[in-house]
Amino acid sequence: MTLTEAFRHQAISCAALGSPFMGQLLNILAENWPSDSALAKKFEGFEGDIGPAGHSLPLRTAGGLHALVLSGQDEGLAQVYPPNTPTDAALRDAVLAAFETHAAFLLDWTDSPPQTNEVRRSAALIAGAHVAAQYFDLPIQLSELGASGGMNLMWDHYALAVGGAQFGPAAPALVLSPEWTGALPPARAPQIAERAGVDLNPLNPKRADHLLRLTAYLWPDQPHRLALTRAAAAVMDAPIDKGDAVEWLEGRLGAAAEGRLHLIQHSVAWQYFPDAVQHRGREMIEAAGAKATPDRPLGWLSMESDGDTTGGKGAAITLRLWPGDITLHLGRADFHGRWIAWHHPAEG
Repeated sequence: MTLTEAFRHQAISCAALGSPFMGQLLNILAENWPSDSALAKKFEGFEGDIGPAGHSLPLRTAGGLHALVLSGQDEGLAQVYPPNTPTDAALRDAVLAAFETHAAFLLDWTDSPPQTNEVRRSAALIAGAHVAAQYFDLPIQLSELGASGGMNLMWDHYALAVGGAQFGPAAPALVLSPEWTGALPPARAPQIAERAGVDLNPLNPKRADHLLRLTAYLWPDQPHRLALTRAAAAVMDAPIDKGDAVEWLEGRLGAAAEGRLHLIQHSVAWQYFPDAVQHRGREMIEAAGAKATPDRPLGWLSMESDGDTTGGKGAAITLRLWPGDITLHLGRADFHGRWIAWHHPAEG
């Protein structure tokens, strides 16, 4: 895949996920890429997949530009960003000027891959945890793999409002209202006793520079996502360790407490783990599940791609539970949590 193809592919994906501005921006970059810029020369050194499943160079670039706007570093660029509706020519000129004026910033910004913490994915995690609590009504020890800034570890602080019902605390930090089809989740509310996460590059949303990184990868014409992220950041207090997910999980599995349901969760993270890491992690979880008991059960809740490359079918929501090695295909969710097609039967 060439860089031009990567920009065009990402433009199609962003437009399909409800961001016409990102479609416009990325198509402009595809057509007007400044091949003599410092950033272009840096990108020439990347090998392998440079698209969204690999180095994701288009989103690194777009995130850096958005960071300039959010941090107030480029007023000219801000004038052609939402809520403004620029012409292609105006947006092109402002972006190309930013490449020259902020070359050092963009070179530094693009050292790291995109890192988001889409809090709307918590809608699927909340619903899945309600099912887990229906099977094992115990306090939860929650472990998240690929936790990023940890905001999806805090789902018990959020409310899920669907089908005329609301699940969660009486005074939630935020309310998630995805388009919902299917029966409602079980009413039994899960209780979290302890939580922690791991990430190769954990971010602390209490730090302004880390919050900037999380918010810059939200798309500029979707201000509701920005508002939800900032609300979630305000209540985030879970520890996020830096390290390899599977090595970290091995320690968590060994320290599972009696009288608690150890619930492992991840959303749109597992698919980015190398094959060898996935294989080892799966074997480790299944081995721990084989040793699970009714007073020390194990759950594995995931919202991950299962092969759909267009994004139109969303991610599969799956819950495995031990003892018993029960596999529940709970439904599908939009990658950004805009909709959930719930397949689990109504509580009966």
